[in-house]
Amino acid sequence: MAQQQEVTVPSTSSGKAVRLNRTLKLWNLIIIGMVIVQPTAPMGIYGVISNKAHGHVVTTILIAMVAMLFTAICYGRMARIYPSAGSAYTYVGQEMHSALGYIVGWGMVMDYLLNPLICTAFCAKTAMNIVPGMSYYVWVLIFAVFFTWMNLRGIKTSAQLNEALCAGMVLVVLIFLAAVVHALWHVHHDPGFFTHPFYQPDTFHPANIFAGTSVAVLTYIGFDAVSTLSEEVENPRRNILLATVLVCLITGLLSGLEVYAAQLIWGAKPFPSSQVESAFAMVARQAGGTVLFWIINCTLLVANMGSALGSQLAAGRLLYGMGRGNALPKAFFGAIEPKRHVPRNNILIVGAFALAGAATLEFFSARLGGGAYEIGAEALNFGAFLAFMGVNGASFIHHWRHERSKNLSGLIVPALGFLICGFIWIHLSHAALVLGIVWMVAGITYGAIRTRGFRSELVTFEILPDDI
Repeated sequence: MAQQQEVTVPSTSSGKAVRLNRTLKLWNLIIIGMVIVQPTAPMGIYGVISNKAHGHVVTTILIAMVAMLFTAICYGRMARIYPSAGSAYTYVGQEMHSALGYIVGWGMVMDYLLNPLICTAFCAKTAMNIVPGMSYYVWVLIFAVFFTWMNLRGIKTSAQLNEALCAGMVLVVLIFLAAVVHALWHVHHDPGFFTHPFYQPDTFHPANIFAGTSVAVLTYIGFDAVSTLSEEVENPRRNILLATVLVCLITGLLSGLEVYAAQLIWGAKPFPSSQVESAFAMVARQAGGTVLFWIINCTLLVANMGSALGSQLAAGRLLYGMGRGNALPKAFFGAIEPKRHVPRNNILIVGAFALAGAATLEFFSARLGGGAYEIGAEALNFGAFLAFMGVNGASFIHHWRHERSKNLSGLIVPALGFLICGFIWIHLSHAALVLGIVWMVAGITYGAIRTRGFRSELVTFEILPDDI
C-alpha cells in the first residue's frame, strides 16, 4: 500500500491556510466537463467514423458511450474514496502501488499537456481561415496567452466562462438540428429512412462497426478531467461520481443526436479523403446553406477554445496533486497562489508548453504533410487510456479487498472497462506508441534518479478532508 500522509497546507503571513477553494457545485462540474469534452465533439471526427463504419456513425457513438461509461463509473467510485486533485495518480498509487501511481500520473501529464497544445494549434489554424492575413505564430501567441490569463483568474471565473461557452455550443447544435428538420420536413421518405442511421443491411458489417467504434471513443476523451477538481467542489464524494457519469452520458446522447441528424442528410455515402476533416461542415452546408457552414466552422473554433481552457485548468490541478505528493518538485508544482487560490506555477508552465509546442508542431507538420498533428492527437490518447486502465484496475482491486458486499457489478464493471481501454490502447498507431513509450521511459528514468534507483519512497499521497 502506498504511503498516505496528513496534509500540511501552506499558510500566508497571516496564518491563514492556502488551499484550493471548494466553490464548485455539481452543475459547475458538469459544465466544465462538457466544455472539455465539447458538446460538438463528434463533428471533428464525423467523416472518419462515417467512412470506417460505412455510415453507421450513430451506432458507433452509442456503443462507445456504453463502453466508456464503465470507466466513468470507476472514476466516480474512486473519487468517493479518494477526493484528490491527483485523480488517477492517487487512485492507482493508493490501491495498487506508489510506483504504479507515479507511472499512471506521468502518462496523464503527457495527455494533459498535449490537449491544450493541440487545441491551441487548432484554434490558430481555424482563426487564420476566419481572419486571413495574420501569421499562425501570432495566433498561437494570442490564444496561449488568453487561455493562461483566464485560468489564472480563479476557478469561479473559469467556471463562468465555461458556462457561456457551453451555452453557445449547445445553441449552435440546436440551430443545426432545426435546419435538418426544415430540410427534411416536406420530403417524402421510405419507411426505413429514419432507422437507416442505426442499421442499414447492405452496408452493415461487424468489422466496420468495430473500426468506427475505435474512433468514436475519442468523442468522450476528457470526461476524466472532472476528477482533478475534487478539491474545489462541494461534497466531492457525491458530486464527482454524478458529474463524471453524467458528462459521459450527456455527451453520448447529444453526440448521437447530432450524428443521427447528419446521417439523415448525408446518408452512408463516403466522404472524399481530402475533405474528411470538414465532413460535418459539408453536411451543414447541405442542410442549411453557406451561413450554417460558416456557423459550424466558427463553433468548432469556440469548442476548441473551451477545450483548451478546460484542459489547462485540469492540467494545473493534476500537476499540483503530483507536486504535493512529491512526484514532481514540491516547492514549484505543489504551490498555491494565495490571492486567487490557483496553482499559478502549473498554469504558467502548461501555457508555456502549449505555446512552444504548437509552434514546434507547425514546423514539423509542414515537413510531414500534416502528419505531426495526427501523431500528436494519438499520443494524447496514449496517456488517456493508460490512466483509464489504471483507474479500472484500482477500482477492481479496491472492491476485491475492501467491499463487504459480494456485488458482482463492482468487479464486472472495472474488468470490462479495463479490457475495452486496453484493446484500444494497444491499437494506437505505431508512431503514437513510440512517442508514448519514449515519454514513459523519460518519466521512469526521472523517478529512478529521484529515489536513487527506487531505494526510497517515490511519492506520498495526501487526501484532504471534505470540509476544508
